[in-house]
Amino acid sequence: MDVFPDFDGLGGIGDLKVVIGALLTFVLITAVLMLIVSAIIWAIAAANGNYSAAGKARTGVLVAVGTAALAGGGVAWMNWLIDLGQQL
Repeated sequence: MDVFPDFDGLGGIGDLKVVIGALLTFVLITAVLMLIVSAIIWAIAAANGNYSAAGKARTGVLVAVGTAALAGGGVAWMNWLIDLGQQL
């Protein structure tokens, strides 16, 4: 006698993948735009000798890179969790 959960009773897994993918895509696009703007401000501020603004723009670049890495990793992590849940 094999006893296992009925995964067909839980609807919406496909919709969850679409929603999470759309949200993480939005975050990734925003992070890349933030990276571009921060890098431009960093370059202009450093060229003009405004080291305070250059430091803040450098922080913006690092935050944007970290956010993009987390958003990219979030897609892989969510797909792994959904696949893991279907194997149980």
